[in-house]
Amino acid sequence: MKITELFLDELERETVGSRSALERVPEGKNDWKPHEKSMPLGYLSYLVAAIPSWIPMAINQDELDLYPPGKPKSKPPEWRSRGELLDLLEDNVAKAREALRKTTDEHLMTNWKLLVGGRVVSEEPRYVVIRDSVFNHAAHHRGQLTVYLRLCSASVPAIYGPSADEGKF
Repeated sequence: MKITELFLDELERETVGSRSALERVPEGKNDWKPHEKSMPLGYLSYLVAAIPSWIPMAINQDELDLYPPGKPKSKPPEWRSRGELLDLLEDNVAKAREALRKTTDEHLMTNWKLLVGGRVVSEEPRYVVIRDSVFNHAAHHRGQLTVYLRLCSASVPAIYGPSADEGKF
């Protein structure tokens, strides 16, 4: 089986969990956070919806500078409804599917760079970036989001196993 096929399968499986979590995000609480050091609910929810967009970036670009010298720090757009989050997720997943279908395993073996302020902080094969910085990172933030959901008294979806709200798959 090709790496691209494995990643397409993984994308489909992981999107189900992300969609389930985003469907439960309470509206009107974008600034809420469980602790002063925590990220706000609105940003965390946006991140879960946006992470699939990193797949086409890792495939189609050779690098990303998080804070390019001489440019202002970018700010993610604010969302107002769950529908916006779900549309963003679906759009990003569609673009990720397309990028994976158009690339080759050979290309995924080539290196990709992450820079901060013009300095290389990571250089790894694209398949590692997709595995670690997309799929594993998405699972991490989706897990955070489910804790936020519980603390906001929203239902928690069954993602990798039963939840107290859904009980079974």
